[in-house]
This record gives sequence, structure tokens and C-alpha cells, in this order.
Amino acid sequence: MKRPIMLIDLDRCIGCLSCEVACKQEKGLENFGIRPMKVFRVSGIGDRADAFFLPMNCFHCELAPCVYACPTSAMRKREDGIVYVEELRCIGCKACIIACPYGAIAFNPTTMKVEKCDYCYKRVDAGLLPSCVSKCVTNCLYFVEIEDVPKERHMAKRIDSELYRELFRWRLEEKPLEV
Repeated sequence: MKRPIMLIDLDRCIGCLSCEVACKQEKGLENFGIRPMKVFRVSGIGDRADAFFLPMNCFHCELAPCVYACPTSAMRKREDGIVYVEELRCIGCKACIIACPYGAIAFNPTTMKVEKCDYCYKRVDAGLLPSCVSKCVTNCLYFVEIEDVPKERHMAKRIDSELYRELFRWRLEEKPLEV
């Protein structure tokens, strides 16, 4: 079965936040702290003056920890891999928030339930693109169905491995352990 995923072209993202706004409008979220789609600005790495923007939402994990952590089965995974919240079952216990390794789930104090990216699955079922993808002004978000892992050609070119080494403080050469 094909699985829908979101590909993000980091070379095209300008940090305009149109995806965040579209997501909040689609979900009817008024609280400023709840952002199922987030855009991070990464800068100040080493001696470089440049920055890049990183749109991030739920990864819809193959083995989703949030689904296993939910005591009421409100957090669900569809056959196509989309992870969503069945709002009527959610009791707001926040177990899924703790289980998510990516911080992709937020608590909504207005509804006392959790919110997360669900790829706008109702729109997808109607043959439409997720709201963030359809409203992206630079067309850096792609929503595709795949059977395999994305190919190397889909990897960002502007963000080189040297930048990642600086970001995560990796050493260029590993020193051997002294005995």
C-alpha cells in the first residue's frame, strides 16, 4: 500500500510561516502556543552568517509511540500511515505528548485535548492536498504517496554535511580511545 508523506525542499523555504497560518486556520486554533506545523529558524552555527528555515510537523512514525502510549485509543493510525487524534476519545492525559520524541503534539487548554498534524486527512480523503501544502507560497512542501524511502535527489543541497557537523558538534576525525 502506498503511504502519504510530506517532502520539504529546504532550499526553497523562506520562513514566511504561510504553512503555520494555514494549519491553524484549518484546525480553527486560536491559541498562539499551539502549532501543529512549526517553522524553525536555524542560525548562528559556527562562523556562518546565514540561516535556514526548517518546517516541521508530525513524522507519522511507522511505529508511532504516541499511539501506543494513549490509554483511551484516541491516538490512532490509519492503514495508510496517517496518525490522527479521535477527539471524542481524548481525555487530555498528555501521555502521547510525553511519548512523542519530536515534540509534535501540543495540549490545547481551550478544549482540554491534544492537537497534532494529521495531514488534514479529511481533505486528503476528499482528494485535496493538506492545507499547509496548498497554501505554501514558495511551493517548498510536497505531499506525495510512496512505496519506498525518498531518493537522495530529494535531499537538500544547500545544507551541507559540514553545517550538520557544526550543528551537532561532530568531530571531523574521531580520536582513538586512549588505554
